[in-house]
Amino acid sequence: MNHLLTLQDLSREQILGILDLAKNIKADPARYATTLTGKSIVTLFEKPSLRTRVTFDIGVNRLGGHAVYLDQQNGAIGNRESIKDYAKNLSRWCEAIVARVYSHKTLQELCRYASVPVVNSLCDLYHPCQALADFQTIAENYSDLSQVKLAYVGDGNNVTHSLMLGGAILGMEVAAICPMGSSPDAQVVLKANELAKANGGKIVVSDSLDALAGYDVVYGDTWVSMGDDTPLEQVKERFAPYQINQQMLDRYGIGHVLHCQPAHREFEITSAVMDGPQSIIFDQAENRMHAQNAVLLSLIQHD
Repeated sequence: MNHLLTLQDLSREQILGILDLAKNIKADPARYATTLTGKSIVTLFEKPSLRTRVTFDIGVNRLGGHAVYLDQQNGAIGNRESIKDYAKNLSRWCEAIVARVYSHKTLQELCRYASVPVVNSLCDLYHPCQALADFQTIAENYSDLSQVKLAYVGDGNNVTHSLMLGGAILGMEVAAICPMGSSPDAQVVLKANELAKANGGKIVVSDSLDALAGYDVVYGDTWVSMGDDTPLEQVKERFAPYQINQQMLDRYGIGHVLHCQPAHREFEITSAVMDGPQSIIFDQAENRMHAQNAVLLSLIQHD
């Protein structure tokens, strides 16, 4: 494991190893308080962020390291300086590059020229750090991930892709239940199906909410992805049947609810559910930090 761009590049053992390390870091933070002493992590941001920025910054600090935040005030990546030169320069100073970018191609080019690990903290195709935190949160509530049935409901996107790929590797049953025209990328679905067959998992893609029957966990995300200027009101009618509410949970016997946030309350999820007893959404947000710290420690040589 030299970089983390997408979960499809990891083995089942590697994912479980990261999740186990994340669990240990969360349970005994003092044990890991000096693991990144003297090391610096650059966090590049082309997109706005709350959870990703804060959890990497504070997380690195808790491991004894130093996080350096770079936004676009010095010019967009690849414009003021080439991505190649970004990678080559940063590699001389830091131990890892964490990048939240618009295009997966930017990450691939960073990897091509960087001599330090590159971590995808979000791109147009994947969100692996989010998915690892999601699986950690599910594992806190279910003893065997391979027996968990996880359903994503809403607009198929980068989060959906990482849940499907990671869940397939872990042998889970993962469903993407999306309106017609909003399904996940067909090539990602093909890859997830391939991985599921190899690992005893199952991938379901449907536009019918009745496919939720028998699922343990339902997962929501915004109906309009970051960078899409479509007003929420314009898509409300199309997505309204897919809202996560108490009626849905009761009808289909859902046990727990996840949402990667930011959440638009009363649109894709009701406040009653988000703040209710079946919600593990804020545990999920906390676990971003622990899962990401586990990724960094898995990538960076440390004593």
